[in-house]
Amino acid sequence: MISKFNAALKNYINEGQLEHNGLPTVGQLAQQLFVSPRYLSDLLKQETGKTAMELIHIFLISKAKNLLRLKEKCITEISFQLDFENTFYFTKLFKKQTGMKPMEFKNMSLN
Repeated sequence: MISKFNAALKNYINEGQLEHNGLPTVGQLAQQLFVSPRYLSDLLKQETGKTAMELIHIFLISKAKNLLRLKEKCITEISFQLDFENTFYFTKLFKKQTGMKPMEFKNMSLN
């Protein structure tokens, strides 16, 4: 199920749905996988130790890291590109996942 979930999440991003529909919900991804949101989250928690929403956040932070390494956009532009409501929430989630703020990560990538 984790590989199907990851594939559905990648398709969502690659098809440009992030820009048009915002962050994917567990319900949207569950619907694509023909399971209930609760079942999907429970199954992923069993397989990975993380909920579906946590896995969505991990995926988005991974995308953010790649964008930060490119050094083409500022933190605000990246947070809005990944459809976070505001830069503060993006920074908070990024720090929770990586242990550092996006600017610290970007500066570290410069070296």
